[in-house]
Amino acid sequence: MPAPDDLEYEYTLLTAVARYDILRTRDALASASSSPDEAPLDRGLAPLSKEEALELLALGELIARKATYGRQLDVRTARKAGASWAQIGQSLGCTKQSAWETHAKWLDEQVWTQQQ
Repeated sequence: MPAPDDLEYEYTLLTAVARYDILRTRDALASASSSPDEAPLDRGLAPLSKEEALELLALGELIARKATYGRQLDVRTARKAGASWAQIGQSLGCTKQSAWETHAKWLDEQVWTQQQ
């Protein structure tokens, strides 16, 4: 059973999203039949196995983690480029205070993780 930590070095954000999209689409199309007794719309689309369903969950978590990490790196880049916290908050759809607090918390977590 894959866990996000197991998949972290196997997938980039792009490849994780591609695999997630394949599984998610197949699941949606296989589930489109009106009752569980009916065959999938395309006989080649079987419902996800338990292992694939768990992989889908792990990939979703991995994507969220990688996107969060990337967003915080982007915040750092914006600050280095001279953006204000108000501008960063606007770009993120939140207040400057919320943007700053989220980034500060992330930085604290990175320092704590490195000390372990």
